[in-house]
This record gives sequence, C-alpha cells and structure tokens, in this order.
Amino acid sequence: MKTSLTRAQAQEAINKFFNKPSFTKEELKKIKRIAMKFNIKLGNYRKLFCKKCLSQLKGRIRITKTHKTITCEKCSHKNRFKVN
Repeated sequence: MKTSLTRAQAQEAINKFFNKPSFTKEELKKIKRIAMKFNIKLGNYRKLFCKKCLSQLKGRIRITKTHKTITCEKCSHKNRFKVN
C-alpha cells in the first residue's frame, strides 16, 4: 500500500535531500518526481545538479556579464544560469 505525503512533508523531504553532501541520479529522479507531483519549485536547488545527466554539478566555471556557465565534468554539458 502506498503512503501518501502532504505538500508540507514533500517540501521537508526535498529540503532534507539537498542538505545531504552527496546523492545519486536515482535519488534525484525521485525527488524531482515528488516536486513535480506537488508543484514545488526547486529554486536554487536546480543549480546543484546537471540538467542533462543529473549528477552533482562540478566542473569548469565561466562567468560573463550576463551568465554563469558551469561545464559538467561527467557529460560536458554546459549549464547556464543568469547572473543578477
């Protein structure tokens, strides 16, 4: 039988997950699915993982006037974020 979460419990699970020092691709997929189910925005947490391979985002960082670009060391995907 499935256990049902409330929106507050889902938000707490997401916060607890991203406070961990490391995570796997499968764990991140579960957390993203929970966030989509309850329509919870990940906000700044999106900058912690690669958009393509879902691994922890590490690699080369380049900063221009408008964007911060982080190249993933695993898949070489360029993750771009606006600089405010």
